[in-house]
Amino acid sequence: MKRRDFIKQTALASAGVFAAPYILPSGRLFAASGLRKVNHVVFCLYAGGVRNLESVHMNDGNLMPNLFSGGGAISPDIAAAMQTLPSSPLSAPLQTFGTLFKEFRYKNGPTGHYNGHTVAVTGNYVDIDLNIREHPRNPTIFEYYRKHNSPQQTALNSWWVANTLGPYPALNYSSSGEYGASFGANFISPTSLISPQGFDVLGNPRTFASTEEAAISNIHDFVNGIFNHTYSDGSAGVINDSADAALLQQFITDLYTKAQTFQFQNSWNAAGVMNNDMYNILFANEIIKTFKPELMVVNMQDVDVCHFQFSQYANNLRKADFAVAQLWNTIQSTPGMADDTVLIIAPEHGRNFYGNTSVDAFGRTALDHTAPNDPDFSGDPNLTMAREIFCLVVGPPSVVKQNQVFNTLMGQSTEIVPAIANLLGFDDAIPSGYLRNWANCDLQAAFI
Repeated sequence: MKRRDFIKQTALASAGVFAAPYILPSGRLFAASGLRKVNHVVFCLYAGGVRNLESVHMNDGNLMPNLFSGGGAISPDIAAAMQTLPSSPLSAPLQTFGTLFKEFRYKNGPTGHYNGHTVAVTGNYVDIDLNIREHPRNPTIFEYYRKHNSPQQTALNSWWVANTLGPYPALNYSSSGEYGASFGANFISPTSLISPQGFDVLGNPRTFASTEEAAISNIHDFVNGIFNHTYSDGSAGVINDSADAALLQQFITDLYTKAQTFQFQNSWNAAGVMNNDMYNILFANEIIKTFKPELMVVNMQDVDVCHFQFSQYANNLRKADFAVAQLWNTIQSTPGMADDTVLIIAPEHGRNFYGNTSVDAFGRTALDHTAPNDPDFSGDPNLTMAREIFCLVVGPPSVVKQNQVFNTLMGQSTEIVPAIANLLGFDDAIPSGYLRNWANCDLQAAFI
């Protein structure tokens, strides 16, 4: 297919890169002692900075009807900015299938996107010295999972799916000497990969004859034998073994084939309104259907347009809400994951109470997310609004308490990683001092 045809047919934005690397761990170092509650966990970062006022408190009506029950119509002054979305694939809002913490908190550290993502995947708050060019210092949930899960799993079971590049690929593993790339997750930025640039690099791989494959293998073995030392990873990430690499290559090829044959063009009957968040969840669903991962973290960030346009922020909240409904619908439609998956949904941080100087066409003031570190800054609690978030936990009724809502202050960002470790049965294997003790986490109230 010619480049011009590919651009026309895929109708996807962005330039980008793909990194889907692994290394099979050399051996299990710790024995998991816990029992699994489920065999799959998906953590959806409803990221980009979401204010509780517009989400769980519904100050402008219910902008997220796929997640939350109740609320009125969207405020008349911004209603014209809302694009029409297809009907929900769900029989009821997600909160009826789980437990909602309305007053969850991102308690410490800068309220920046990368900081918030780092806290979410490491379970530890980070200080202002976070270097966005480096992997996080604390181990990620991916590393805990791959190192302590028993039996140990390949990276095909562990995915980090981001809707942008920038520093986010670095979150698939840490710089911790006890963990690192050997236990990292696959990283993929789908809206970058499924693009003309991605196709140019990966879309037409050569198929080698068996004799050529044998020659390549011989050269590979010969070169490896020359060097009498162990390979240590650099910045390229995790490395996959040949069997997993073949599966990944086929997966990528299938994605390009589907893009070239229009199979993503009118996904969910939402062709005219798809944004990056929706595409990111769409491709996360492809991973779910293909690999049935035990652990996946996927994010959305298009609501960050709120720095300049409040009304489009509200519109993108609705699109993200619709995408999450599709995510849960895919999980529940996928044999092996249906009724055996817990979905955790939470923003990385909130947004300010007071607006900035940008006013959109509907007269609404735009919002940043610059909460000060002092929780009682200037004595005005509204200045801490960027730390106010929600957390929704959805799952089988035998595991997650259904239709339960907490309206009081409960839980914080650093509890999600311990929750995932407990759900997958390896929290007891993580050495003490790395994470909050699960026994002291408010999130326990979500589970049977």
